Amino acid sequence: MIFDTEIETERTEEQRMGRVHGKVAFITGAGRGQGRAHAIRLAEEGADIVALDILEDIDGVPYPMAGAADRDATVRAVESLGRRILFEKADVRDLDRLCEVAALAVAEFGRIDIVVANAGAATSALSYEMTEATFCAVVDSFLTGTWRTIRAVAPHMIDAGRGGSIIVISSIAGLVALPNMAHYVAAKHGVTGLMKACAVELGPFDIRVNAVHPSNVNTPMIQNPTIRGLWSGNPDADDEEIIPVMSAMHILDTPWMEPVDISHAVLWLASDEARFVTGASIPVDAGALAPFTVAHRH
Repeated sequence: MIFDTEIETERTEEQRMGRVHGKVAFITGAGRGQGRAHAIRLAEEGADIVALDILEDIDGVPYPMAGAADRDATVRAVESLGRRILFEKADVRDLDRLCEVAALAVAEFGRIDIVVANAGAATSALSYEMTEATFCAVVDSFLTGTWRTIRAVAPHMIDAGRGGSIIVISSIAGLVALPNMAHYVAAKHGVTGLMKACAVELGPFDIRVNAVHPSNVNTPMIQNPTIRGLWSGNPDADDEEIIPVMSAMHILDTPWMEPVDISHAVLWLASDEARFVTGASIPVDAGALAPFTVAHRH
């Protein structure tokens, strides 16, 4: 086997400075939860951050969205790491606004190398009982919002000619079905297909496109009475009641993962360590997609 020692030395130096040192990451839904964790993890490894969030509640969503205090916490966390951050209020349902922010990002930082399409809001209902508005709102947020994000940023990445990495946050519901969430399952399956199509189209420009598929993540999207009630039948279920129920869907003994557990996968896909990985679905699911589950002791 022949090794290029010059290249190996160069990689080691880049890793010493940070696995995404000198790059700029464009992250939607960055006010809190997974989005904030992705921003912090990428900043820890040397990236500057372009953060977007709707920063207002959405009609029909049974939990509050991130607000100004959440935005400020994300900004402080990134700046405490010595990295720059541009945080803009933006809704992924508004393509014109996403295009404005992408242009602002390029003007501010001169480049966009990494995209994390993370934003979305979930609701719950049976497919044969939900309203058209409920169905369309979730699909517009998760699926069309992901397409809008790519549509807004990819032309800048193509023009720059430096390649890059686009990571879409799907779900295990992008690979299998979950009950009471047909709109979410449809949207996340759509995100998976969109990722594959974009990987084919953007590959000639050395832009990689991949998806991460989490199971339960410890954010307000699952830590609210609606989802707790969906899993346990009791919207007021405490941790003692809900943990065994939510653990039962995993092989590994956990009811949920922390946002940073997903961020580790995002970082890897963003880095040159995954330079030949594209069109891939990466589960971070504690074994939820395996064809069997196991009983846990509590």
